[in-house]
Amino acid sequence: MQTLPPLAAVRVFEAAARLENFTAAAQELGMTQAAVSYQIKALEDRLGVSLFQRTGRRIALTDKGQALSPVISRAFDDMRSGFAALAGEDASVLTISTTNSFATLWLAPRIGAFQMRHPDLAVRLHMSDSWVDFARDGVDIAIRGGRAGSWPDLDCREIMVNRIAPMCSPAFLAQHGPFSSAAELHHQPRMTPDDIWWHDWFTQMGAPLSGDVPRGGISLDSQAMEGRLAIAGQGIAILSVRLWQAEIRAGLLVEAMPSQVLHPMRYWIVHPPHNRNVPKVKAFRDWLATTFASEEAAHAL
Repeated sequence: MQTLPPLAAVRVFEAAARLENFTAAAQELGMTQAAVSYQIKALEDRLGVSLFQRTGRRIALTDKGQALSPVISRAFDDMRSGFAALAGEDASVLTISTTNSFATLWLAPRIGAFQMRHPDLAVRLHMSDSWVDFARDGVDIAIRGGRAGSWPDLDCREIMVNRIAPMCSPAFLAQHGPFSSAAELHHQPRMTPDDIWWHDWFTQMGAPLSGDVPRGGISLDSQAMEGRLAIAGQGIAILSVRLWQAEIRAGLLVEAMPSQVLHPMRYWIVHPPHNRNVPKVKAFRDWLATTFASEEAAHAL
């Protein structure tokens, strides 16, 4: 036989042969007894052999049925084992996608606390500044920066407002400052001077960038790299204050001048709708939200 019989009929045969009772098979499969009888008859017609002897209300496997039953049972056992192993592996591995900067600056120093609370979970970090395909990349949950409504087909929960500020090393500020107005920073060495965050910060501070502002400077592709150069005294970087709290408390970074600019780009937990009640996703989502809230209360950022 080049093609398999209908799998629905094979499934019914496996249950009926194992239980040796059409009624019990129907109850196990959520079918009527008539539907079980129909599927068995269809399979027998397809194979051209009798699989069961029917004597009144009793059934028994024929010689052909007895030969086929263990083969089908082993196949179903293998499938059950395979799906159980897959489900077990999937339930015990949490794959988190986030940007390189967020992973380096915030998540990596804290993920151990989550792991200690959930020692049964293996945590994998998928670090990329590009957007992720949840199904293709095997990702359970992502942390991304964006504006409200950026991901219409996904469940999104805001976890962090984004206060941005120009930051530099204390030595740089001592040498070039103090600065009393935002316009004074126009001509200071700035990391990635065309970054939209600079434009937004200057605009909110009442000193929008104009065509006569120099565009020279070092352009980088990550906040983590910009902050490291600022720590090294190479200039001023526009950074997310929350992500650099460790460096601020250590005295490695200071704000070039006081400001309270909230950027409309916030940080969000993002995942497919069907993942919302998966235990490992819910555990990480709740831990992340609680950790952010407690840190915000502690540091009043």
